[in-house]
Amino acid sequence: MASTTKNTGTRGIQVIARAAKVLRSLEGEPDGLSLREIADKVGLARSTVQRIVGALVDEQLLIAATPNARVKLGPSLIRLAASANIDVGELLKPYMQDLSRLIEETVDLSVLKGKRAVFINQVAARNRRLQAVSHIGDAFPLHCTANGKALMATMAEPELDKYLKTKLEKFTPNTITDVIGLITEIEDFQQNLIAVDREEHTEGICAVGTSFKDPFSQVLALSVPIPAHRFSQVESVVSQALLECRNAIILALGKQPS
Repeated sequence: MASTTKNTGTRGIQVIARAAKVLRSLEGEPDGLSLREIADKVGLARSTVQRIVGALVDEQLLIAATPNARVKLGPSLIRLAASANIDVGELLKPYMQDLSRLIEETVDLSVLKGKRAVFINQVAARNRRLQAVSHIGDAFPLHCTANGKALMATMAEPELDKYLKTKLEKFTPNTITDVIGLITEIEDFQQNLIAVDREEHTEGICAVGTSFKDPFSQVLALSVPIPAHRFSQVESVVSQALLECRNAIILALGKQPS
């Protein structure tokens, strides 16, 4: 009897794990996937996927995307997400604290709002007499800040083109305002996932930044502001630590770092 109960419990866990795999396979797929495409992504037989998808459709966790049997994430997931009321800033704060302790610098978290990068959380360095600190709620332009460039690099091409056609303010002699220069910055970010501000927004302040998506596909940026007089000494080490923090966050969110 005990063995039967144990086997039943194991099978139940396996079904839940497989259903979770099917749901995750549809992240970032607004047009949905066919049963064969889902089966290929999750490594399960098409017949197994068909049974799981049928159950998830019944619960409105999946819905039909097209008349030809493609499915996509359903409205029940949105309701569940809203009920969770997750504060992403607080969720990521332990990672920011670990990074700040490691590099002994301030760490900022920001989100893209319109054409600005807005700080939503911060961990200030504890042992630095001279540090670069802004405040939660502060908004910064995209073209001349590390967090802004990291967010800008994730924009869809039409949105980016529209932004680059606007008049971009020159804050310091180092501010890049020409389109070719900014496209080069974006291409550099796409290669190494690090954006750099070399006194482009504020004289005396540099920064490095990176970006990633939260579970709701909102793009976030982690950045580290550093006084210019010691930036060149620590840029490489801080950038590497920032990337490792980014990867740890992405893994914790159930995804694979790109």
